[in-house]
Amino acid sequence: MDFTINEGRRNLTVPLLVEAAVLGYEGKLSTTGSLSVRTGKFTGRSPEDKFIVRDDLTSGTVDWGKINHELSEDNFEKIYSRMAQYIENNNLKDKLYTFDGFVGADRTSRLPIRVITDKAWHCLFSTQIFINASREELSNFKPEFTLLSINDFASIPELEGTNSDTFIILSFKKKLILMGSTSYAGEIKKSMFSVMNFILPKKRIFPMHCSVNLGDDNKSALFFGLSGTGKTTLSADENRRLVGDDEHGWSDVGVFNFEGGCYAKCINLNKEKEPQIWNAIKFGSVMENVVVDPLSRDPDFSDGNLTENTRVVYPLNFIPNAVIPSICGHPSVIIFLTADAFGVLPPVSKLSKEGAMYHFMSGYTSKLAGTERGITEPKETFSQCFGAPFMPLRASEYAKLLGEKITEHNVSVYLINTGWSGGPYGIGKRIDLKYTRTMVSAAIKGDLENVEYETHEIFNLNYPKSCKDIPSTLLNPKNTWHDKDQYDFSAKRLAKLFIKNFKKFEPVSEEIRKAGPVEY
Repeated sequence: MDFTINEGRRNLTVPLLVEAAVLGYEGKLSTTGSLSVRTGKFTGRSPEDKFIVRDDLTSGTVDWGKINHELSEDNFEKIYSRMAQYIENNNLKDKLYTFDGFVGADRTSRLPIRVITDKAWHCLFSTQIFINASREELSNFKPEFTLLSINDFASIPELEGTNSDTFIILSFKKKLILMGSTSYAGEIKKSMFSVMNFILPKKRIFPMHCSVNLGDDNKSALFFGLSGTGKTTLSADENRRLVGDDEHGWSDVGVFNFEGGCYAKCINLNKEKEPQIWNAIKFGSVMENVVVDPLSRDPDFSDGNLTENTRVVYPLNFIPNAVIPSICGHPSVIIFLTADAFGVLPPVSKLSKEGAMYHFMSGYTSKLAGTERGITEPKETFSQCFGAPFMPLRASEYAKLLGEKITEHNVSVYLINTGWSGGPYGIGKRIDLKYTRTMVSAAIKGDLENVEYETHEIFNLNYPKSCKDIPSTLLNPKNTWHDKDQYDFSAKRLAKLFIKNFKKFEPVSEEIRKAGPVEY
């Protein structure tokens, strides 16, 4: 079926699209000028409903398992045929919205995409999160990948091989993504990220789930970290320029943003602490599941009754001093962020290339009590490559690219713990943000290159004996605990979990394996 959309409904301007959304009862304008929408039954991604079509292109390349679920070509065709018929039978073709644009700011490696959706605000979301095509580019636009999202269309699990009536299906062979029965716009963003993570390594471009900022020397700093580690907060530096907050590629030329916008969390958003995000919530942005007072139309960012995962999307040019086009030179430093709620990791450690590959593949942090249903105490979590749900290939393939880039460009790598010191969560205290910022700044400026280091006897991490404006007792985590035996017990417990998790990556080189914790 031909899904070419009438020119008048392609890449609508922000005012027209907001008007269409409001008139279509999909959302309402708040006093900030931002469009406020609700995403229905899903307020986050649905990882169990995401599939990759298993075919001759993906069979031997995708890392199949608990994260990358497979769907047969036959079932994909069944769903696609029914979707096409559904659109035909319900006269939806002239009612659909489309976005034509790009993933990737680097013109030599960018991916032309088309997003077709039955929701006006989904088209607005795509316009704000991806990179827009110029009028000239639109006149002869040919997408290499297409995403078709029909919210009211459901799959039939018992006949089509899905886990529920919701589906997000990637066919790399057909260059097509099908989505149905979900309105959470993050699925659109992350599906395209998954596509880039599949196709770029073949071009020797390293795809990264990280934020990036830039100094006056045109050297960038990369920040990898899972939710709650401070990735957004620490990369937002008034003395440096923001390249992007989430998805990037690292080529032979330098680093480039995949996106043209930001998708920020806004639960408990505070104007004083996060002024850039606060000021970006204005006409043209879209808030998801933010509670808005029905009379005053004021957003209440502290209200998490709908979800703790409230979000706002806005274009990168809403951030003052952002780098546009979002391209920069090779990084001088890489920062891995972890929030260790057990209080046993050093607040800052310098990693060798092999150590960087080990901790990149591990992707460790802690989930805190109350952040997810059923979690009553801190729990360790390992998400390979700091973004396992979006990485179709084996972790070792991405780690190999990381190692090559570190060697080629002589990049320094640091592991920074933004979590607890002096004991675990509930006993110790979270490391003061001002200290963390100071250590990040020291790493970026190169102040930690020529100081004396000690090696942690359990985690095999090299941590500095001194760092300007940081109490020396803080740098060795054991020194901050009153009960040293309890520290050793807790540290060995976490080290064993690292070792157990890393076994799934075998075979790996002995150098990488030995860069991790010591096995007792």
